Amino acid sequence: MPMAADTKTTKAMLYEHLRMEILSTRLPPGHDIDEARLSAEFALSRTPLREVLRQLAGEGFVVLRENRGARVTDMSFATLRDFFVAAPMIYGAVLRLAAGNARPGQIAALKTAQERFRATLRQGSAIDRALANNRFHEITGEMAGNIYLLPSFHRLLIDHARIGTTFYRPRTAEMTDNLDAASRQHDEIIAAIEAGDEDRAGQLAEAHWNLSRGQIELFVMPDGLDLPLGALPRTTTG
Repeated sequence: MPMAADTKTTKAMLYEHLRMEILSTRLPPGHDIDEARLSAEFALSRTPLREVLRQLAGEGFVVLRENRGARVTDMSFATLRDFFVAAPMIYGAVLRLAAGNARPGQIAALKTAQERFRATLRQGSAIDRALANNRFHEITGEMAGNIYLLPSFHRLLIDHARIGTTFYRPRTAEMTDNLDAASRQHDEIIAAIEAGDEDRAGQLAEAHWNLSRGQIELFVMPDGLDLPLGALPRTTTG
């Protein structure tokens, strides 16, 4: 039986393992979590395993179902509609707050994350790129430091990473150019945050979203869906 400290370390390892498996879509949306296999693989009893799953459920990675085990959070059409409506507003608010609140150590971490993102553009896979991009934006959320905004931002990042690994792959020269443009925008975001320029950071959030939105829509949105940034979808009755 592992000691308490060992159990705590193993739980942290399992949490990070499942988090990366879900973000990379190696555990795809809607996939059932094999709790028996994980328990054996990580030498954890059911109680600490369920504690990890409850933490992941609270963050939006998995859904806990009574008497049916855990399942990776799905990505339905309704979810994607909500994602496209909320993302530009939340990203804009995060970058504005980041520009106002960032500390020197966080800016250094953001620059390191950007170097990693550049490296994945040269040699990495689609998964590598999506995860590196995800880490870049996670740090901007840490800079923003808003306890009300962060849960929504982190939930967005889960699906943004999964959309990226599943659909957001450069298949044309134009799409490759857009990835390079995204990297340049990251540099501009860093500069705006470092300068404390909240207005510029907000403008860059919209430009950055516009760049990725068009590519993502090619794969995940039907032709008939055309929502302006931040607009609420209209519903019909009858």
